[in-house]
Amino acid sequence: MVKARPAAGGGRWVEISPERLKGWLDGFYGRHNGATEDALTLTGASNGDTATLHPPPGLDGVADIDTLLQGLARPPKIGLLLVRRGAAAVGVADGTTLESSKVERFYVQGRTAAGGWSQQRYARRRGNQTDAAVEETAGIAARVLSGHTDLAALVCGGDRPMIDLVLEDPRLERLAALRHPHLLEVPEPRLAVLEEAAVAARKVRIHLVP
Repeated sequence: MVKARPAAGGGRWVEISPERLKGWLDGFYGRHNGATEDALTLTGASNGDTATLHPPPGLDGVADIDTLLQGLARPPKIGLLLVRRGAAAVGVADGTTLESSKVERFYVQGRTAAGGWSQQRYARRRGNQTDAAVEETAGIAARVLSGHTDLAALVCGGDRPMIDLVLEDPRLERLAALRHPHLLEVPEPRLAVLEEAAVAARKVRIHLVP
């Protein structure tokens, strides 16, 4: 069963794996007594319900459903950058297979309830540790990803502010330009989480109204 979640502004989002998309499209046509296609939007014939397909990273230039299906059959290679305060994972995914990867854990001081001078000291220490984690993550990303000139997109997941800081590193300028706007929701990065992200990044996001 496909799980849906509410969409800002109305409607809902569903995510479909490439292997199941054709069946999902057939189901939409069947439930709505046919449909019209306008670029990547289907409109049901029976009630005007719409389904707008958002291609996965690397296929952003696709303009119609037939071309999307063709592109999904030959998935582009993408980079993955997952960052949380305590860990980072970087990888290159060819389809759902990780060609290369690196996972690193960091120690970042937890928040303290102490006040005054003690609180300021902990805050400085925490800030320094976060800066060090960002620097190390940028170095890992540069080593793992920069040699792959055939990446079609960079997919990020986790803590958006930390990812923004990592991608400010001059070594990652080319990769930052490939960043896909959709942020994956992931727990603290581990190898298993990175492998799951490679699968999740390939899914087609569909905005359904109503």
